[in-house]
Amino acid sequence: MSITLKRVLKEPLLHFLVLGAGLFVAYGMVQKPDSGPDEIVVTSGDIEHLAAGFTRVWQRPPTPQEMADLVKDRVREEVYCREALALGLDRNDTVIRRRLRQKMEFIADDIAAQAEPADAELTAYLQAHPEPFRIEPRFTFHQVFLNPENHGEHLARDAGRLLETLIQAGDNADAHKLGDPSFLQNDFVALASSEVARLLGTGFADKLSALSPGQWHGPIESAYGMHLVLISERTAPRLPELAEVREAVRREWDNARRLRSNEEYYQNLLQRYTVTVEGLESVDQESLLAANQQQ
Repeated sequence: MSITLKRVLKEPLLHFLVLGAGLFVAYGMVQKPDSGPDEIVVTSGDIEHLAAGFTRVWQRPPTPQEMADLVKDRVREEVYCREALALGLDRNDTVIRRRLRQKMEFIADDIAAQAEPADAELTAYLQAHPEPFRIEPRFTFHQVFLNPENHGEHLARDAGRLLETLIQAGDNADAHKLGDPSFLQNDFVALASSEVARLLGTGFADKLSALSPGQWHGPIESAYGMHLVLISERTAPRLPELAEVREAVRREWDNARRLRSNEEYYQNLLQRYTVTVEGLESVDQESLLAANQQQ
């Protein structure tokens, strides 16, 4: 084989022409000889969609020539898409299959989105799923800090003596003048338990929840050292009224309904098919599909 012939065989253009010829032959095999061309209709809705997309990108409406080009491109896309499907080019293409699945799921989502819940439905959902909406306890408390590095082996003794002083003083104790200096404030007002845990540690927050209000307790360990604490007010956790969390409940209700609608839509479609999974004879086919429903 001559050098010139080898060079020709390596040309990308030749590869493209060979591939095109193969596709043309395959197309002829799948097309019926007497079949006429399919109709392509670009609706007024398509026109509006194209114009809206152009406007979003360019921040202005398209000119008549630009609109004509958009329509030409839409027709070209439709032609190529139909011909590719006719040739089976979508088969075994993971990206295309995933995209088609997404579009089918979008159809189910649109069906679910048409529902408008009544307050009774949202209240029932709130009561059935209370945890995401429950209002956590809050604490208003005073703390006196003891730095372990300043007290060494006498930390427990010093904490005990200071606790006696605070108990005797009660609400009149000046926490700002007692204990060791730190960057922590002495007074915390209506601090949520999660915020207490973030600032002072989960263990501190758990112990704070068990303390009785109105008297000094301690020492309680945190991530920084030891603390003597007086809780002046504590609010118990509670389930809010719908009016307090309506938007949050609506979002969760919408999502739950969307998932349920999507699954019902899929199950209705699935009834049209007989599903056989080869190579998993030991697995019950119905249980396999049931597991798939929960995903």
